[in-house]
Amino acid sequence: MISVDGSLFIQIINFLFLIWALNFVLYKPIRNILIQRKEKVAGLEQNIDTCNKEIKEKDDAFISGLKVARVNGTKEKEVLIQAAADEEKKIIEAINQKAQADLADVREKVAKDAKSVRMALQRELDDIATAISHKILGRAF
Repeated sequence: MISVDGSLFIQIINFLFLIWALNFVLYKPIRNILIQRKEKVAGLEQNIDTCNKEIKEKDDAFISGLKVARVNGTKEKEVLIQAAADEEKKIIEAINQKAQADLADVREKVAKDAKSVRMALQRELDDIATAISHKILGRAF
């Protein structure tokens, strides 16, 4: 049979002291380390989430910047094409004006040459007509 004597109270006190000593020496430091590790992991997870958000924002900003650059590039390309077309029109117009001026000069020269040839032919025609009339009539004037 079990007898309850003073050693039971000593064992209870010994047990409570052992629990307190283990809690103070072993369990509290391990719990503190676990709490610190949990906080560190939570901080790292928060940093990862923040970095992921920043990466997404930067990626979105890059994509939108790329779209804006493409739109601006397309607009600038259209402006350059329009400027080139305008320059082409100016050059063609200048060439046409020069060609018209050269054509007018050539026509004027041809008209002068035709007039001088006509006058020369008229003189020759007068000389030939006089010569023919002399031969036909047989006398000189």
